[in-house]
Amino acid sequence: MNSFDTAAPFYAAYRPGIPKEAVELLARRVAGQEHRTLLDLGSGTGQVPLALAGTVTEIDVVEQDAGMLAEADKALAGLPVTVRLHNIAAENFTPPASYRADLVTVCRAFHWMDQDVVLSRLEGMTAPDATVAIMGDGSLWTARTAWTDALRALIQEYLGEERRAGAGKTYAAHNRPYSEILAESAFGQVEEHTIAVEREWTTDMVIGYLYSTSFAARPLFGERVDDFERRARTLLDEHTAAGGLTEHASFQVVLGRRG
Repeated sequence: MNSFDTAAPFYAAYRPGIPKEAVELLARRVAGQEHRTLLDLGSGTGQVPLALAGTVTEIDVVEQDAGMLAEADKALAGLPVTVRLHNIAAENFTPPASYRADLVTVCRAFHWMDQDVVLSRLEGMTAPDATVAIMGDGSLWTARTAWTDALRALIQEYLGEERRAGAGKTYAAHNRPYSEILAESAFGQVEEHTIAVEREWTTDMVIGYLYSTSFAARPLFGERVDDFERRARTLLDEHTAAGGLTEHASFQVVLGRRG
């Protein structure tokens, strides 16, 4: 199983969307331009292209997981803009020589990539004034509330202390800030934005979200998945009754441009 096998339908249904403030911030970066091509790397189910569809004139969706790309295809069908789907890893995406993206986005996926390779390759496929946006907001694994702490402990009881990253893998944290990584690339004019987000979850939403992740996908639990879900639902219902399932998150947007 790779990191997201079986997860695509859950991802499409249960992953939180992109904050309105982030969409507006990105839209301003291409406002007034006649030609506005969005290149979304590690697109997942197409959340970012869908949110920006009214702002751009062309969209390239790059996603190496075929199941995720199929969900993106469904989500983006019928948009009044040109959409091209590419079933390939970001590191290997090779557009025509004349291709120039005006806005490049990577949302909740940069940590999976060979970052230096991706940024280096973007030099040759972006417009001179293009913006590269690296975005993300952690996960329910990293959230620190009473209910997420209890949920994480339950997952660890079944799958071990270390955070999983698919079958047979553990998560390798990237400790360098994305602002530093961008600053060392061709897109060295960097600015950072932090958007406070409050989310209210339900038990069904949390369970669906967990099954969309690489750290708690259904196959990881094997024959114990039904037992895990039963206990997780009981835990979440108890916390719902005691005060709700509120998550306070910070959505980070790191923007880079050529100097």
